[in-house]
Amino acid sequence: MLTDVFAEAGAEGSVHAREIGTDHEFAFGADDQVVLASVFKIPVAVAYAAEVAAGRLDPAERTRVTSHYRIGGIGTAGCADDVEMSWRDLALFMMTMSDNAATDVIFHRVGQAAVDKVLSNLGLHRTRILGCCEDLFASMSVDLAMTPLEAEEALGAPTWDLIHKMAIVDPERTTSSTPREITTLLEAIWTDRATVPEACERVRSIMAQQVWPHRLSSGFPADVQVAAKTGTLPSVRNEAGVVTYPDGRSYAVAVFTRAKSLDLRQPAVDAVIGRAGRLAVDHLRSTP
Repeated sequence: MLTDVFAEAGAEGSVHAREIGTDHEFAFGADDQVVLASVFKIPVAVAYAAEVAAGRLDPAERTRVTSHYRIGGIGTAGCADDVEMSWRDLALFMMTMSDNAATDVIFHRVGQAAVDKVLSNLGLHRTRILGCCEDLFASMSVDLAMTPLEAEEALGAPTWDLIHKMAIVDPERTTSSTPREITTLLEAIWTDRATVPEACERVRSIMAQQVWPHRLSSGFPADVQVAAKTGTLPSVRNEAGVVTYPDGRSYAVAVFTRAKSLDLRQPAVDAVIGRAGRLAVDHLRSTP
């Protein structure tokens, strides 16, 4: 059924959902290796929160986002001038609006090893984080043999020939995981196993403030709480998060899609993430 649901939206997709605290799960291509895009910011947030909880990072301390990090896009990444913010506000921007500059500043502060430790501690051996946003975009320039500005202009009207050259959309060559491993990570955050409880609560609180309603949350009623993280690259649209119903039951859901079109705006693909997530959760809620 989900094959048809994704096809109607002009995409292919994979889904994994699990009811938190139980062994109930729903799987559709759940072990496919998929491009994470900005979903990789979830383990970065866990590493950040662990540093705060350990007393190695003061969340109120202020730092500067300089021109080095301004790669364009939303939040501080698109600002015309240097921005000074606290670490906790940078973490908020990273997760709620997917600010790439905020992500890179935090990533450089906590370090690759701290992010890798989050994954290794949970046995997520198929999840690999190959640097931060600037590393991913630098690889794009290399793959296309263009300057960053030329690459940005080319991606304003992308072609499949262009896309197929780029490692950032190939799960074998870029930051990637599987839907099942991402819901494993989410369940660990929601059950205080990803790191110390104080840090897990910090991540849950930030994820609950995400501003985007057009993907996962679009499939659920207004009384269902959604805490999630999107991910977007050319042809790639994802979202992973936890939905909590009024009866207290919670579900970790990860939906990863590849569009058959390179249109920059694809509302049908965005919406199918919510629809697929809802179908997966409905299946779990109907299972004794």
